[in-house]
Amino acid sequence: MTLSRRDTLFLGAGAALAAALPMPAMADAVADAITAFTGGADVAEGGVTINAPEIAENGNTVPVGVSAEGAESIMVLATGNPTPAVATFTFGALAASQSGSTRIRLAKTQDVIAVAKMADGSFKQASATVKVTIGGCGG
Repeated sequence: MTLSRRDTLFLGAGAALAAALPMPAMADAVADAITAFTGGADVAEGGVTINAPEIAENGNTVPVGVSAEGAESIMVLATGNPTPAVATFTFGALAASQSGSTRIRLAKTQDVIAVAKMADGSFKQASATVKVTIGGCGG
């Protein structure tokens, strides 16, 4: 089978369109995860601290720390990963501090979002962009 120039252009355009389609689906997955965590409540900006590198040379092991004074739990999301939910830290009444840290895998340059449920039932959020030079999810 031989492909004409027109067929090649149509196939290339179709491939580019197909590559762009999953991004809105990932955005929906992040919004769904936040809604499930908050129960649909409003989320205020600030009150949460994210410690993550601005540039990660290797996306396989990116250190991320989160803290929120007075939080009951903190959920961490990576917006560009196939599965955005990364971790949820839950703190008891006797916790010395409301902070947690872990190493996460990032597929590409993306935002890391932390949403905290505060003791009064309110929710706070912060985000940080991490630039990844070598992707950790097969990229």
